Amino acid sequence: MNLLPDVAKIMAEMQERFGDRLDAVRAERPNEVYFDAKMDLVAGFCADLYKNWDARLAGVFADDVCESEKVFHLYYLFALDAVHAFFILRVPVPAEKPEFTSLANAVPAVSWQEREIQDLFGVKLIGHPNPRRCALHDDWPDVHPLRKDFDLRTELPPFTGERHKLREVEGEGVFQVPVGPVHAGIIEPGHFRFSVAGEPVLYLQIRLFYTHKGTEKLFENLPVTHGVRLAESISGDSSFAHATAFCHALERVAGIEVPVRARVLRSVCLELERLYNHIGDIGAIATDVAFAVANMHAMRLKESVLRVNEQLTGNRLLRGMACPGGVRFDWDGAQIKALENLVAGLGPEFDSLIGLIEASSSTRDRLEGTGILTPEIARDLGVVGIAGRASGFNHDLRRDFPHAAYDRVNVQVPVYQAGDVEHRMQVRVDEVRESLALIRRFVADLPAGPLRVDLGELPAGRTALGYVEGWRGEIFHWIRTAPGNRLARCKVKDPSLQNWPALSHAILGNIIPDFPVVNKSFNLSYSGTDR
Repeated sequence: MNLLPDVAKIMAEMQERFGDRLDAVRAERPNEVYFDAKMDLVAGFCADLYKNWDARLAGVFADDVCESEKVFHLYYLFALDAVHAFFILRVPVPAEKPEFTSLANAVPAVSWQEREIQDLFGVKLIGHPNPRRCALHDDWPDVHPLRKDFDLRTELPPFTGERHKLREVEGEGVFQVPVGPVHAGIIEPGHFRFSVAGEPVLYLQIRLFYTHKGTEKLFENLPVTHGVRLAESISGDSSFAHATAFCHALERVAGIEVPVRARVLRSVCLELERLYNHIGDIGAIATDVAFAVANMHAMRLKESVLRVNEQLTGNRLLRGMACPGGVRFDWDGAQIKALENLVAGLGPEFDSLIGLIEASSSTRDRLEGTGILTPEIARDLGVVGIAGRASGFNHDLRRDFPHAAYDRVNVQVPVYQAGDVEHRMQVRVDEVRESLALIRRFVADLPAGPLRVDLGELPAGRTALGYVEGWRGEIFHWIRTAPGNRLARCKVKDPSLQNWPALSHAILGNIIPDFPVVNKSFNLSYSGTDR
């Protein structure tokens, strides 16, 4: 395997440092290296990567191989952004003693992910600061749906145990305000319980996973080519990003190179998805501070993007465009002209919208200094994407791990330190302008060539990580293949799962009427979190 030079160097140093404590090391791809070790090495391995290579723990997940190997496997996914590589530590957990040591006290970013493993696989957490159920609600009996011995068609008995108890916050003048889980409009369910003393919020408890759909289990029951449609349904406003991340994982397993024209078309679609969501969010933020005129302006611009999406792919949300090995549809001269006209007209119109918002002193007053997420807390929680970049997180997979056709352009990444609503909106503003510039460059240098290549029969027992920088942040799809062109496991990580806990910190000290705009400035996906 032709490893990237810096990656080979770090891998060799890790092997020398940990020696025979590493059971195996293998490089699956030039930027994807696997290490096998026992549980007692996890903390030291993590600390070494953090200290010496400025790595970050981007994910923790599990896989059930009890039938063949009598163990569960835990995977610790480290992103080494500076050298464009992923190091993945695989740790066996004996089936007869399913438990593992938590890292959450040292790395709070993994808290929910560890609790998910406990819920879905029944691998007990040791030393976690809050080991209560997370992904499964109280009406689930004592079953673990991602184990291989759990039948997807199982009818669960009625729940008869003790219900979930939210934490009580007490003190003179302190009272609690519940919001949800059912909300006005069409948003999905989530329960928010505010503890307040007078007006300032002292504490916010968030309860999600009301819409858990068993998506990762469903992947195990589909041919890989049908999995794209399922990936598109994970989070509706990120349909193309999730589908592309899934296809990327399949392509890395198959060892194929997607044609350059297809990679460019994928990149354009990713930027179109970023455009319509960012513009919509800017309008929604304006709505939450009662600036309805700006929202109407934004909705008109968003609609223009959605209509071009439909012209290009047949679907306003870009569904049906991505496929394993490339893309399904090419664009003719008329379609490319429509795209060029959109980009040319949208720039001045968008500048007019932002000028309107910036000229409103009452709007600026509501956004500046509201909902602050400090860089220190953002770093500890591993916050990614828009919210991360507004709080000092200088990372973007388009630049740091170039995928699709992003190796053909220079992506400018906006980063701020203030971490308030204003700067989360400003990240969106900057990224809209950058997306318009990127689309211009892609269209001006659109290469000829085929749209896709055949994947062929995927070899069984292979693993691969697919990744995409979605408009909210980084998206990961990790797969392990099974015989018959099927999957034994598909782990999905949406950026919202990483970012929801940050909302509890950003709202502290603010008033409840500011919660809608703070929440909208993060705009996290219930469905992407719940899967």
